[in-house]
Amino acid sequence: MKQMKLKNIIPVILLVTLTFCLSAQEQTRIPGGIAMAIKAGNAAELSKYMNATVEVLLLDKEDFYKKSVAETILKDFFDSHPTKDFTISHQGVKNDVQYAIGNLKTERGDFRVYFLLKKVNQELLIHQIRIETENGK
Repeated sequence: MKQMKLKNIIPVILLVTLTFCLSAQEQTRIPGGIAMAIKAGNAAELSKYMNATVEVLLLDKEDFYKKSVAETILKDFFDSHPTKDFTISHQGVKNDVQYAIGNLKTERGDFRVYFLLKKVNQELLIHQIRIETENGK
């Protein structure tokens, strides 16, 4: 009798554990549209995921910008560095911030891309984006 109950409980425990693992993993997912916009070099599409004010650290520019100005800065970058590929190499969560690190390949060289997202009205928005050369300069 006890063995029968144990056999019934084990699948339930496994199912509950799996559900928690999947929901925790889902919380660390960066919206796919961000990676697609960067890969396409589409600043207008990327701006749909930006907060009203965004910290941009891009080569010689480093400041907080309104979303529309950040979009223009990124458009200029993508125009002068046509993209070939972008892949996210790492993503995670720390406190209330989600982050991702990716590798951007352009016709003018390779770059490392970092971005931080926070929830604003239940929507994940980019608060910081950093694009630097592979050697960190």
